[in-house]
Amino acid sequence: MCLQAQGKLCRSIWKGLILGTLLTSFLILLYSYAAPPLSLSSAENSVSFRCQPPTNSGSHLQKANSSSGSSLLCVPRHNLMFLKTHKTGSSTILNILFRYGEKHNLHFAFPRGRNDFEYPSYFQRWQVEGYQPGMCFNIICNHMRYRHSEVNLLIAQDTTFVTVLRNPALLFESSFQYFSHVVPLTWTIPGSGSEQKMDAFLRSPLSYYDSSGYNAHYLHNLLTFDLGYDNEINVGDAIVQNMLEELDKRFHLVMMLEYFDESLLLLRELMCWEMDDILYFKLNARKDSIGSRLNPEIRQLAQEWNAIDILIYQHFNATFWKKVEKYGMERMKKDVIELRTKNEELKQECIAGGGPVDASKIKESGLQPWQPFGEATIQGYNLNKNILPQHKQLCRSMLTPEIQYMSRLGADLWITRLWGNIRRLLNW
Repeated sequence: MCLQAQGKLCRSIWKGLILGTLLTSFLILLYSYAAPPLSLSSAENSVSFRCQPPTNSGSHLQKANSSSGSSLLCVPRHNLMFLKTHKTGSSTILNILFRYGEKHNLHFAFPRGRNDFEYPSYFQRWQVEGYQPGMCFNIICNHMRYRHSEVNLLIAQDTTFVTVLRNPALLFESSFQYFSHVVPLTWTIPGSGSEQKMDAFLRSPLSYYDSSGYNAHYLHNLLTFDLGYDNEINVGDAIVQNMLEELDKRFHLVMMLEYFDESLLLLRELMCWEMDDILYFKLNARKDSIGSRLNPEIRQLAQEWNAIDILIYQHFNATFWKKVEKYGMERMKKDVIELRTKNEELKQECIAGGGPVDASKIKESGLQPWQPFGEATIQGYNLNKNILPQHKQLCRSMLTPEIQYMSRLGADLWITRLWGNIRRLLNW
């Protein structure tokens, strides 16, 4: 039962969720009737984008496996499957991929009508905008619940598979704060704010958690869920080791949020890109995300509750540092300094005031980030006026949020935009 002080908020959220669910379901149903039917038969129509056999694969592998930074030549790789996990800095990586794809006129697989592939449902290829059998895409990078068999039908043989992880205790903290408004099982947890509610939840999770609850996956082994596995399995289950071995074989690089710059440099090395290709500004960050507020006890409880995520994180943290060693520790230190220096130089030139501001202070609608349900806590940037001509487009691109950049690249986000307009109209 909602406490009296919270009653109005709870009723408002319930009404919003019910109305939003009904309206979104109606729009998706309407769209499914309006959209042309997809033929998945073997008699495929001729399409513009077909997967071609990999070329010069030896030159790719030479550089990808090189750790010396020598003068070995390589060919930049354009085919990338990036599994965008939640609350892991993936929006910043998305901006890098958007810029690279735009620069080289690459073909993105975008979702139909929205900015995710009908998450939390498993990915299916018909969810791709304009999909026809036989189509091939250079880059897939929007949120999905991963299904390898479906993704594999949309990409070339030489596609590079990449994802990003985050310390599961910190991931849980961020996810609880960000998604609690849309996870009904959190509404009855005692506490005056998300921090108190999270503490109460972690001290007795089974008193509140229901795996069948709406959006409950956000609060338990979220990395495991996004990677396409059952987030309710136990640590001792035989399937856990099989899962780790499968992930090892599948992903060429698993990045770490805690070592973001090092991760980007490993990505650059793997893809044979330039340093300028991986420059970035931090996007989609909360204004209260300066650091974790977890004390040692609550942090330990969060790790125990997300035990499968911990196993995945520990496994790939170890393989990550093996890749760094192959890259060269001294070379890595030098390149991190170079990357951070270039980022700081662009930050001073591109960003008015030199840093992020609250959403209410962002002057251009094209630079307004998407906000979580019920609050406006995601910060963004204002574009500086005195930018060198050669950097104007780069600065704007680096500051452009995901929704606006997808639209610029040709994605039809009519469901996302309509839902956003309804939320603004009703002040949700």
